[in-house]
Amino acid sequence: MSQTKQAIIARVKQLLEEKRIQAFLGLKNDEYGKVVPYWFQDPSELDDLSLGDRNRAGDVRYPLNLILRRFMRSHPFGTFGVLVRGCDERGVLRLFQANQLDPKRVIMIGIACPSDLAEACRCNKPYPDVVSEEEVVDAGDYSDDPLKELSLSERMAYWRNEFNRCIKCYGCREICPMCFCYECTLDSDEHLSTGDIPPENPFWHMTRAIHMVDLCIECGLCEEVCPANIPLRTFYRETKEMLSQPLRKQARA
Repeated sequence: MSQTKQAIIARVKQLLEEKRIQAFLGLKNDEYGKVVPYWFQDPSELDDLSLGDRNRAGDVRYPLNLILRRFMRSHPFGTFGVLVRGCDERGVLRLFQANQLDPKRVIMIGIACPSDLAEACRCNKPYPDVVSEEEVVDAGDYSDDPLKELSLSERMAYWRNEFNRCIKCYGCREICPMCFCYECTLDSDEHLSTGDIPPENPFWHMTRAIHMVDLCIECGLCEEVCPANIPLRTFYRETKEMLSQPLRKQARA
């Protein structure tokens, strides 16, 4: 057992035994050899705790923030722990700000991502502030983007071509740990035509990207589940940067 896993088990066991949390949301090796989300309530269960297929963060990824938020919405009492990577922690903190989670009822247990995952995700901070005792990967500089070299019209043509492959499965929305609206604009025909496949291009994807500008944590789950292999993480990041620039200028004015 790795030192990281030992440290996390010891911390969670302490929290459960001291009754500081009612349960801990993490990953478990089930009886079929699969890694699945699981609510640990008994310290004796922690032997089945998993950090991924290779005991490293990111080998198996689930939207734990989404599971936590939905669970706590239906369980208004008690304090719960949750396993977080860098992007998960950013999400929890943003959900605190949006009053979707109560910071007094959530205790985060952090784990850093390995270098290969951080590089694949082009993550600038592949570790949480509450990271456990382990080697932390240096944050990379991924500000370079080949699409930035294209003109605005060329970039629009590129994204239109990508979005033409969309089958409107809603996977990007359903997996997103930060999408918490009770009613979604994408389900209404008031602003967008419904029933079209591919959906109205590019307005369907642009609508979602604009709604996620101040919420997206760049976890990349939307891109991982997309059956059309659309580079959604890049699109959301570009949209955030494009809309954030004028806002930063206004703030300095």
